[in-house]
Amino acid sequence: MLLGQCLLSCLFYLLMLSPQSALAQKDRKKVVHVSEDDTGAVVVQTAPGKVVTHRGGTIILPCRFHYDVLAHDADEIRLKWTKMVEPMSFEDVFVAMGKERRAFGNYRGRTTLQEDGSTDASLIIRNVTLQDYGRYECEVTNELEDDAGMVKLDLEGVIFPYHPRLGRYTLNFHEAQKACLEQDGILASYDQLHEAWLDGLDWCNAGWLEDGSVQYPISKARDECGRKDTPVGVRNYGYRHKDRERYDAFCFTSNLNGKVFFLKTYRKLSFPEAVLACKRNGATVAKVGQLYAAWKIQLLDKCEAGWVGDGSVRYPIVNPRSRCGGREPGVRNLGFPDKKYKLFGVYCFKEAGGEKPPKKDKDAPGRWKAFHV
Repeated sequence: MLLGQCLLSCLFYLLMLSPQSALAQKDRKKVVHVSEDDTGAVVVQTAPGKVVTHRGGTIILPCRFHYDVLAHDADEIRLKWTKMVEPMSFEDVFVAMGKERRAFGNYRGRTTLQEDGSTDASLIIRNVTLQDYGRYECEVTNELEDDAGMVKLDLEGVIFPYHPRLGRYTLNFHEAQKACLEQDGILASYDQLHEAWLDGLDWCNAGWLEDGSVQYPISKARDECGRKDTPVGVRNYGYRHKDRERYDAFCFTSNLNGKVFFLKTYRKLSFPEAVLACKRNGATVAKVGQLYAAWKIQLLDKCEAGWVGDGSVRYPIVNPRSRCGGREPGVRNLGFPDKKYKLFGVYCFKEAGGEKPPKKDKDAPGRWKAFHV
């Protein structure tokens, strides 16, 4: 009996498999990553681990399948991609059968099959969004059998803890979701928070995650954060009531399709003046997530406090120094000053390919000048 060949992940190599009897084949369990011999069964292989990209990128979710071409017409094979939104709950992403193709929801216009051969069900996703992060299932079905494999799509990015002007522990789960979206992020996953903890994130306030749990990362044990003798790690409050209970949020964002810059002016600005100043320079006031992404990915380092979009005042430090507030890198937060009477600089965000700043109008009020630092 001829042995099947299996293509696994993005690397090409052969797995040699022993023959199976008809009885053993009848009782076999579905196995992902392993190809059976030529008995007509549909067997799917997907990438082990995860595939990684960034917001705005293009990624291939690998999936190949094996079936007996003599027993089944290719037009009988249905390929279906879904995304796990909750445990045991999926949303449709892409379906193909024969020459028919259909994408769903916000995947329309961004997804297609790679089709590198008749047994390739790999999915191409273009212009990846923050919401694309997660686990995907590739299912291949013929008239008699089906098999499926999972692929995890991960994004390069940064976690940022967040609470609004109202203060700490004021957000229920739904408000936390909205707050992250407003600041150019999404609620982080446990995996993302754990990875940030491994990179040194230490935060003493508990926050919502995308699965409805409440957790917080501690790298330095201390009495004010759950006792000094408690082990470090990502501490877990468990799954909380999404409507009644209130915490902070842990948000996640990825790279920017544009640039954050500090707009230095002849004088400090109130928040309304800061909004106008960015607008006059073809930009908007940077959101909190955009400032974090600029700090983490674009290595923005500026030891000067400035307004950001939620009305808070912050500044990003890549290279810590004594006069810039602390020994650790990070985005410093000075809280939420009075928008009308407190004066600061401003961090602006300009989309890639955006309009050039207008020339300075000497007769215009404020007389500010932009320096992109």
